[in-house]
Amino acid sequence: MPIRSILDVDVTGKKLVVRADLNVPVQNGKVTDNTRIDRFGKGMKPLIAKGARLIILTHMGRPDGSMDPSYSVDKLRPSLSAALGTPVHFSDVCSGPSAEIHANSLKDGEVLLCENVRYVRGEETNEIALAEGFAQLGDIYVNDAFSCAHRAHASTEAIARLMPAFAGPLMLEELGALQSALDNPKRPSVAIVGGAKISSKIEVLKNLVVAVDHLIVGGGMANTFLLANGAPLGKSLNEPDHINTVKEITRLARLSGCTIHLPPDVVVAREFVAGADTETVDAFGCPKDAMILDAGPNAVTAFSEVLDHARTILWNGPLGAFEIKPFDAATVALARKAAALTVCDSCVSVAGGGDTVSALNTAGVTDDFTYVSSAGGAFLEWLEGRTLPGVAALMQDGKV
Repeated sequence: MPIRSILDVDVTGKKLVVRADLNVPVQNGKVTDNTRIDRFGKGMKPLIAKGARLIILTHMGRPDGSMDPSYSVDKLRPSLSAALGTPVHFSDVCSGPSAEIHANSLKDGEVLLCENVRYVRGEETNEIALAEGFAQLGDIYVNDAFSCAHRAHASTEAIARLMPAFAGPLMLEELGALQSALDNPKRPSVAIVGGAKISSKIEVLKNLVVAVDHLIVGGGMANTFLLANGAPLGKSLNEPDHINTVKEITRLARLSGCTIHLPPDVVVAREFVAGADTETVDAFGCPKDAMILDAGPNAVTAFSEVLDHARTILWNGPLGAFEIKPFDAATVALARKAAALTVCDSCVSVAGGGDTVSALNTAGVTDDFTYVSSAGGAFLEWLEGRTLPGVAALMQDGKV
């Protein structure tokens, strides 16, 4: 069944139990990055303007069921109020009679933020009793937290089976972007996958090679591909136990017509420190006392030529150890290439994952990509081709 949008519902006077992801960085009691809150607020404002009554459920950190005050979401209220354009009431519990009293006292267009759902142990174990408590707070459930959709928790999965369930604006935006990049891409489609280890992205790679036309491999995982091809790696990070994994991924790519692109040259150094002396060598020429820390300039040129023909670009993971200069060069250069192609409408570009977002920020091109996902685990599981519990739970024929 299709996922239903809350934007298609008459929400006037309705109490919407909204699962958000407002797990943002906080220092000295103040939010230091409002990005998630601002994106959430932008989507919720039209619902508030129509007279919806919002009851917001969210988590912060991993308090493991304890009432650790450092994880209280009360401190989010100033930023959340600014993003929503209206005062935000607060309930110091997320379910039960007290929370219900707060929810029932809301007037049209008012907002209630409930305390951290992870203060309650039943949240992460998906307990139906807790979900029933959440459901008592409102009339309609809205999941607007794609980044939490890979978890079958009481506030993301069980509750959706107890009341009419809809996707929020952010959820719909994320799903639309990912489907356009992976499920039904404009072709040729190119996936760029980097990062330290193949072992962390085996299923991602296996799924991508049967879904895209070209796969560019970078980062430490490219080293293992090179090792499987007989390249000496010196002291470079690699996973010899996964040579057979590389061979299996290569076999799947060949069967599906996907071309795998590895760096033809690499940047090596004897130490991994900022400003280290570097040398650019052939991918099969790493010295015994050196380590590969970035793709080389010829690799950037070759990869850029692949992108020139792309209609869809999907990116997860940096091409090198981008956290330390000068080993960010290849990632920054290719990110700017992808951004330039996007800006001139040559392609659709979708990127996601924590390191990827940081890398795009480093390159200064985050706003130029078609869509950049802040979801970590959920984004990776989608790339693996998995069905996410929080998304599957929205596929129901409930009535409002």
